[in-house]
Amino acid sequence: MKLLTYKLEENSNHMIGVLKDSLIYNLNYPLGDISLVELIQRTNYKEEIENYIKRKDSIIHKIENVILLSPIPNPSSLRDAYAFREHVENARKNRGAKIIPEFDQFPVFYFSNHNAIFGDQEIIKLMPDHFEKLDYELEFAIVIGKKGKNILSKDAHEYIAGFCILNDLSGRQLQMEEMKLNLGPAKGKDFATILGPYLVTSDEIESKSVDTSFGKKYDLNMKCSLNGEIISEGNAKDMHWTFEEIIERASYGVELLPGDIIGSGTVGKGCLLEINGTKKRLDSEYKERWIENGDIIEMEIDGLGKITNKIIQDNSNHSILKLKK
Repeated sequence: MKLLTYKLEENSNHMIGVLKDSLIYNLNYPLGDISLVELIQRTNYKEEIENYIKRKDSIIHKIENVILLSPIPNPSSLRDAYAFREHVENARKNRGAKIIPEFDQFPVFYFSNHNAIFGDQEIIKLMPDHFEKLDYELEFAIVIGKKGKNILSKDAHEYIAGFCILNDLSGRQLQMEEMKLNLGPAKGKDFATILGPYLVTSDEIESKSVDTSFGKKYDLNMKCSLNGEIISEGNAKDMHWTFEEIIERASYGVELLPGDIIGSGTVGKGCLLEINGTKKRLDSEYKERWIENGDIIEMEIDGLGKITNKIIQDNSNHSILKLKK
C-alpha cells in the first residue's frame, strides 16, 4: 500500500489516505481523527483499508487536487545511518584517507532534527549560510511501526512499517567547520529533511527484495536530478548494512517508537560533495557544483515514487558564519 498524509488547502487540517490508481481514498472518514503513525499501529489496518476501498460511500480525491505532506510530518525521532560503502570510501578517498576498519564492524548513525521535516512539492526556504556549499543526499528511509527494545536483526523486519524517499539537505561549509571539533553533524544538517511522497508498505516492494543472512536488501534504482539533469544514480541493494542490522544497534538499551524515522545514508555518488571531490581529485581545474537559489531537486526510487522540491533563499542577512571569533 501507498499511505500518505495530505491536506486539501494550505491552511486546512491534515488528513491521511491510501493511494490506489491515482486516487486518494480518505481514511479519516471510516477511522476517525487519527494520524498515519496511529494507523500503522492497528493490528489489521490493511484489511480495514481494503474493505473501505470497496465501499460505495468512500471519500475519494484526485491526487492532483491535494497538497501532499511528508507521510510522517512529525516523527518522534530522526536517525540517519552511514550504510553505503561506496559513498564512505569515495568521500574518505577524496580527503586523502582510507576507510576505517570500524565501518565494517558495526553500523553507525546520528540524530538529526525531527522538527524540520518537509514533503513532496514543498518550497524549501533556507538561510544564506546554508547556501555555502549546499548539497542534497540521495537516500531512502524506513518508518518504525511498533515499539521495541533490544531488537535482534533476525526479528527486526517486523518492526518496519514501510519505506519512503529521503533527501538529507546539507550545508557543507557549516558541517565541515563544526566537525573539526569531532562533534556533529549539527547546524550543517539540522534545517531540512525531505520525506515522501508516501509511505510504501513492505509488501509493495517484496518482489525486489534480496534476502541476506542479516536482513533484506532491495534492488531499487535510485536517481537524483538537479534542474532536470540527472546528477546521481545508484541502487538501494548496495547497502553494506541492512536496515535490520541498523535497527538492532539503534534499539540496544533504547526503545524505538512507532513513527521513528531511520535513513539509509547516502547511496554511492549520491551527493555533490562526493561527486565534486572525485572529479576534482582527477582534474584539479574542475569547478565545483552546489545547489543554488531557485534550483529544483528531483529524487526518484523504483517503487517508492518521486519527490520534487524547489530551494530558495531567505531574504535575511543574518549569518552565523560571520559570527566566528
